[in-house]
Amino acid sequence: MKKYIRNLALLVSVLSFAVTNVFAQEMIQVKGSDTLINLVQRLSESYMEENPGKFIAVTGGGSGTGIAALINGKCDIANASRLMKDKEIAQAQDGGINPKRIVVAIDGLCVITNLKNRISKLTVDEVGKIFRGEITNWKELGGDDVSITLYGRQSNSGTYEFLKDMVLKGDYSSRMRRMNGNAQIVEAVKQDISGIGYVGVGYVKEEKGLTVLNIASQAGSEYSSPLNLNDVKTGKYPITRPLNQYINGTPKGDARDFILFELSEQGQKIVEEEGFFSLPDEYREFNNKALGI
Repeated sequence: MKKYIRNLALLVSVLSFAVTNVFAQEMIQVKGSDTLINLVQRLSESYMEENPGKFIAVTGGGSGTGIAALINGKCDIANASRLMKDKEIAQAQDGGINPKRIVVAIDGLCVITNLKNRISKLTVDEVGKIFRGEITNWKELGGDDVSITLYGRQSNSGTYEFLKDMVLKGDYSSRMRRMNGNAQIVEAVKQDISGIGYVGVGYVKEEKGLTVLNIASQAGSEYSSPLNLNDVKTGKYPITRPLNQYINGTPKGDARDFILFELSEQGQKIVEEEGFFSLPDEYREFNNKALGI
């Protein structure tokens, strides 16, 4: 009996190993951006429901993590809320990887404060000064006499890099509290009357206890909201960005089918249901070229 049990256990182990390896070979591996993870998980779930027998694994870790995985051949699709850097592209090419970019959604990057904070709007320059640590008290902006608490992302985050390059144009204050994801920033700011943070628009549309600030490109310009579809798509809201996926060359097989699903009418409807914005024509044309359509 003991011998029989041992043999049975061995057989189960072998079969489990075999099944796991089959799935691993056929499963689409998607890694990267925290901003994109909830959206792409939802897209993958819908895709798998419609395509029984297809498998997709979606994990986060930040845009830098996803791009590194693509460079090292550890994933099929890298989610990235920023563009690949020249040195990353060169590193990929040196390793025989030909990175191609697909745009899956549009994001209005939101600057958020606690609902009890009286400040409701800022210029891009003021946002930069706050996160560089040059403005340190809300009274400098017409608010209460309270020191500003900064909440941001870790350096492997594409959102961290995007804001640094496009808004700060310099380094973050050493006082900034570096959080692991958008959801952590949202929760921290909701609990901190002095707090300010930045998150993707998909993380704030249904949230209470927050103010999503209106932003102007410069002093004297009109303020606009990242929650306004027209303001984001026309570029009137000044802190907008495409949300990207990087692949090795022109995608084929299941990876291509999944990307086409993301870009389809059904996929773009899910994009909007998750709080982001569907693609304008210019990005649809860009994607068609990358996909060879």
